[in-house]
Amino acid sequence: MIRGEDRQAMRTQIDAACQEGAQRDAACALVGIDRRTYQRWKAGGGERSDGRLLATRPRPAHALSDAERAEIVAIANEPRFAELPPARIVPQLADEGRYVASESSFYRVLRSYDQVRHRGRARSPVAAPKRPTTHTATRPRQVWCWDMTYLPTWIVGQWFYLYLILDLFSRKIIGFTVEPTDHSDHAAHLLRRTAIAEGLHALAAKPVLHGDNGATLKATTVLAMLHWLGVEPSYSRPRVSNDNAHAEALFRTAKYRPEFPARGFENLDDARRWAADFVRWYNTEHLHSSIRYVTPEQRHSGEDVAILAARDQIYRAARQANPARWSRQTRNWTAVGTVTLNPERKPETISQSAQSMPLAA
Repeated sequence: MIRGEDRQAMRTQIDAACQEGAQRDAACALVGIDRRTYQRWKAGGGERSDGRLLATRPRPAHALSDAERAEIVAIANEPRFAELPPARIVPQLADEGRYVASESSFYRVLRSYDQVRHRGRARSPVAAPKRPTTHTATRPRQVWCWDMTYLPTWIVGQWFYLYLILDLFSRKIIGFTVEPTDHSDHAAHLLRRTAIAEGLHALAAKPVLHGDNGATLKATTVLAMLHWLGVEPSYSRPRVSNDNAHAEALFRTAKYRPEFPARGFENLDDARRWAADFVRWYNTEHLHSSIRYVTPEQRHSGEDVAILAARDQIYRAARQANPARWSRQTRNWTAVGTVTLNPERKPETISQSAQSMPLAA
């Protein structure tokens, strides 16, 4: 419904555009109306506003009377119906041989009295899904990620269990262990050893430890150890596999290394030796793509700033020596500053990603 003054303004704009040479259909489409609408406005002078806004609508003959509306409110507020929605009130009244109004009429009347609320002691259902927990790290020992994965053995159905703790900022593996069973005691002992190795007692602000919803990582023994260490636990959302993506990506790197045995591990000692070799390689030799191709150990100790600055100087000198080969700026060797776990997406980004998803056949 368009007001009279808005109609007049739109008519004036369309007429001005047509005088400048624009097509009338295109001008009407630009302001969001049809050409027939414009013709109707012009025939009527354009001064009369939409009558629907000021129309006096008679009350329907079959509408509920004030007494009937009051009766609906009184019934809904009876003690026996205080915790029941209209969907359950109406059938009970029918069982008693009473018909007061339909279920939709109950809802409509209660809504007019602002009484459509979640009834009972149960919590109201959450309208929107739980957002991922966002944590930001600007230096080492602020956010840790951990997880457990299965290591195959020569015996079918038998597994070893690899626990890893990763520093989100530096990507360094700061703690690991391989155990023959999946038990919360192993996770708690790993936490304690890692806290001692990282000097957690000397930190004013303790780190956040993010993990999935596995039973081992949420056990009472682990929670007690976290409380004793002063570490804040953080968990992934239920049934969401990418809330702990850094730990999952680390396991993928581990299991696709050439040294990973295709047939599995012969015994626990072999699995522990492989894990120790992998952690040494990953921390001290692996040039990580997410941290400008320095090793996690270099970033954890702060050496990456000088290394990246030296690379930047080499590239700038090469560009200065032969500028014809450089159509743009040199490669970005700036150290990565802030690392975010599960960053919040903007609403327009979410809508664009939803629109780009293919429809089911």
